[in-house]
Amino acid sequence: MSDHSVFAPLLPSDHVRHSCSSDGDDNAREPHVILTVDELSTGGDTTNVSEVDDNPYAFIGANRFDMPGSTTVDPFRNNTPKIQGLYEWLKIVVCLPIALLRLVLFGLSLMVGYVATRIALQGWKDRNNPMPKWRSRLMYLTRFSARTILFSFGMGVFHLFFDLQSKPGFSGCSSTFSSIVQTLAHFCAPTSPQLFQLLLLCLSWYQWIRRKGKPAPRAIAPIVVSNHVSYIDPIFFFYELFPTIVASESHDSMPFVGTIIRAMQVIYVNRFSPTSRKHAVNEIKRKASCDQFPRVLLFPEGTTTNGRSIISFQLGAFIPGYPIQPVIVRYPHVHFDQSWGNVSLAMLMFRMFTQFHNFMEVEYLPVITPHENRKESASRFAQRTGHAVASALNVVQTSHSYGDVLLLSKALEANQENPSLYLVEMAGLEAAFHLSSLEAVDFLDVFLSMNPDSRGQVEMHDFLKVLRLKPCNLSEKMFGFIDVQNSGKITFKQFLVGSAHILKQPLFHQACESAFTACDSDGKNYILEQEFGDSLMLSIPGSSNNEIHGLFTLFDADGDGKISRDDFIVCLRRYPLLIALFSPCLLRQIFP
Repeated sequence: MSDHSVFAPLLPSDHVRHSCSSDGDDNAREPHVILTVDELSTGGDTTNVSEVDDNPYAFIGANRFDMPGSTTVDPFRNNTPKIQGLYEWLKIVVCLPIALLRLVLFGLSLMVGYVATRIALQGWKDRNNPMPKWRSRLMYLTRFSARTILFSFGMGVFHLFFDLQSKPGFSGCSSTFSSIVQTLAHFCAPTSPQLFQLLLLCLSWYQWIRRKGKPAPRAIAPIVVSNHVSYIDPIFFFYELFPTIVASESHDSMPFVGTIIRAMQVIYVNRFSPTSRKHAVNEIKRKASCDQFPRVLLFPEGTTTNGRSIISFQLGAFIPGYPIQPVIVRYPHVHFDQSWGNVSLAMLMFRMFTQFHNFMEVEYLPVITPHENRKESASRFAQRTGHAVASALNVVQTSHSYGDVLLLSKALEANQENPSLYLVEMAGLEAAFHLSSLEAVDFLDVFLSMNPDSRGQVEMHDFLKVLRLKPCNLSEKMFGFIDVQNSGKITFKQFLVGSAHILKQPLFHQACESAFTACDSDGKNYILEQEFGDSLMLSIPGSSNNEIHGLFTLFDADGDGKISRDDFIVCLRRYPLLIALFSPCLLRQIFP
């Protein structure tokens, strides 16, 4: 090793402990950040020193990064979020009276199903075991209510009872209901029963539910996965399969819905809790392995999309290693996109109630089994299943995830002109940087405070303003580190990847601790503004008192006039790019 270099990465202090022992025992026990030397020549290749000089983060081992590829696909965009065109407005006016009838039928069906479910659940305490058969039979009434809800959303009554005839447990009652309908038709339209059928047709919402293929027996495929487009999906599957579902914990508190899904012996999961996710996987495996439980249904995308692409699959359905039957759902349309994307639930329901009819297609795909006697990795199993679903839908599969939904929601809250610009395909970034969705949302909050333009880009002066930095050589290098395209502007994805690249460096936390120790000159475990300013003068010479005070208040989150260790670490985790400010004081600590 030759001369010490500020451009070489930090190493643990024990790597060169022998070289520090001459400073005395006290100094040897202090936490140090040790800068070692990289050879400037390796295998005959010479490092470009000017490139190293322009990298303000080389001292923690952070090289310049390559941006992951991007796609222009927005899998969450509803193509008809607003009512447009004379035809749509006329249709709404014509359908308003019918919509009221549909709403009444919807409400009555929901109430009947809710009451039946409450009766089925009454006194049942052992919910870890399969539901007793007599309680399951009571749930047929709730399943019938679900089918009636779909009818209020649009299948003709005659189609309804024909469909019920084929369902186990319904065959005895459907003929009776059919007789009732025929009697109503006779009395309501003595001269023309077809008129009554026309009224039922107008009441219809899902005029046709076209099926292709059949559900595989539970013994063959105990787990079913489906793409997720609308809130209609789970209603259909509840009626069709009466499965055990995996749902967010927040669904338990939803009126009516929470009670009904409890009867399905729902597996709750908190997507942000590793413990909860692990418990959910164990429950999926336990219930899938027991024939007494219903089959398990999951929507592995974890959120709804517009149906024109498939996003990354979560692994919960694939870790147990059981055969899986994929199912695909489509909602063909011309004037009204029924997907639950960037549109409120109330507006979506209103638009659906005021359509003449809507269409739904359900296709059961061949069962997919794990390779090599379940030795195939869960991620590979998920990839094969995702490819089968995407191929059947004839769409692409992207690396978006629920994290992108959180980013999209944050951008919408901030009234951004084009929220889709802030989608980053979080699944890929999570894998590359072990970056959580909540961390990404925090970085978006910082980026939005930089006042991005209509194209979602931020200029250097806005970047520096939020970080409380003045224009100087170091701050320009910090911006240039993120501006990988040298355009003078940065996008959110560049900011996120650059920040995550710094934050997830193995030596980042050590550098933060050592920087705090270097600034806290007398070891009192907090930093005063004067000490903070003295440290900053090494990296940004000539800073005014106001500029120093601005940065100090950024670190002093609680406003008590001093920066604690926690204040310091939390601020650098929120603004990891600021770690570059402390490289000179770290050097001074090592080479006084």
